[in-house]
Amino acid sequence: MVHQARRDICHIGATVACKGGEAYHDFTRYLSEGTIMLRPKTQYAKSGDVHIAYQVFGEGPKNLILVPGFISQIETYWEEPRFASWLERLGKFSRVAMFDKRGTGLSDRGVAVPDMDKRMDDIRCVMDAVGMESAYVMGISEGGSLASVFAAYQAPRCEGLVLYGAFAKFESWFPTQEALHELFDYAETDWGSGTALPLFCPDAGSDPVFQEWWGKYERTGASPRDLVEIMKVNSQIDITEILSGIRAPTLVLHKKEDALVDIEGGRTLAERIPGAKIVEVPGKDHFAFVGDSREQILNEIERFVTGSVSKPIFDRVLAAVVFTDIVDSTRLAHQLGDDAWQAKLHRHNQLVREEFNRFRGTEVKSLGDGFLATFDGPGRAIHCAKAIRDAVAGLDLDLRFGVHTGEVEIASDDISGITVNTAARIAELASGGEIVVSRTVKDLVAGSGLIFEDLGRRSLKGLPEEWRIYRVCQ
Repeated sequence: MVHQARRDICHIGATVACKGGEAYHDFTRYLSEGTIMLRPKTQYAKSGDVHIAYQVFGEGPKNLILVPGFISQIETYWEEPRFASWLERLGKFSRVAMFDKRGTGLSDRGVAVPDMDKRMDDIRCVMDAVGMESAYVMGISEGGSLASVFAAYQAPRCEGLVLYGAFAKFESWFPTQEALHELFDYAETDWGSGTALPLFCPDAGSDPVFQEWWGKYERTGASPRDLVEIMKVNSQIDITEILSGIRAPTLVLHKKEDALVDIEGGRTLAERIPGAKIVEVPGKDHFAFVGDSREQILNEIERFVTGSVSKPIFDRVLAAVVFTDIVDSTRLAHQLGDDAWQAKLHRHNQLVREEFNRFRGTEVKSLGDGFLATFDGPGRAIHCAKAIRDAVAGLDLDLRFGVHTGEVEIASDDISGITVNTAARIAELASGGEIVVSRTVKDLVAGSGLIFEDLGRRSLKGLPEEWRIYRVCQ
């Protein structure tokens, strides 16, 4: 179990190391009660008369520019822990620049829907702004078409081309006009709800927390009208004829059962681009940062860009830590007797573990009358605690929960550090049925719809200073 926890925890967190010239490697620090969150600063470059939002981060020796899919919002990326840790890994071996295309995300909205030439200008202006004379260019999904055109027409600036889940012709994405008009209907009636996520990720997309993030991504990525106009232009994409003109080394990555973009789209790219290498990985979920093949994808990108794969270090990671505890367990055990108590405890443990599994929590250890677990985001940790509370309601047990987030140290059979100690002390402040969290957690889930009651500043046994504590409302 612990070894599995070590593998799972390595994906947790969104702490990004930023390094480089001051002009382009500034970062914002979020400091709250001992936890530091580092995120790249969003800046703007000028492409003609249009402002293009971009971020730059990473400490590797190679330059890498990410070209996003049909919509994006670079600040929202970091709010999904798996996406954030995926980006962090890219930054371990490269200096990464990423941006929102004009008309989407934080770049200028309401501008005329651009052709490929103007979109190439946007890549160029970001590279100029961050001082990248040349770079590896990685196109994701629809962004792969733009990245390919850039590689063909701006060859001196493209050291190598990485295409993930990409295509040469729009039909690989939407094979019929009926399918495209279903997206238009969704834009008119449900855009921003996140309910379309299972179409992108059939395996991971049913997670309500993931859907909530995707709904925000939709809303911040484009308005419904802008989406429709963008997709009308995208429906004309056919770059088949220029692929033979690409001279940059090319890596094509595609999931074999990609639910959104047919793998034949990736195979066509690999067949038409001279010398291209294709790596087909298992999985249905379109996003590179979810699914069992995420590490293989990262390893292939790193090997292509640097020639080798670095050995990961998992001694310290960012995690949301949860303590669960049965209130008055000793009194209940005495009252029920050993056999009845053990039966009730066994059922409690089953229900708790089912919810851990549903919300992607990692059980670190059982505490006899509770659990210590970690999650890849504080919002998911709170939702899991609420689900556990509901699940055990029929057992006549009162549970209390403490949630905190920060860096934890991974030992061979446990986790440790100030974050763990803090979460334990916070749990001690809760009464039966209560979920109590630190201010760090409360601030990080802003916009999630969760409601909190301020319990004021409290002293936590064995810890310096006072901590501001909140109770999750029903």
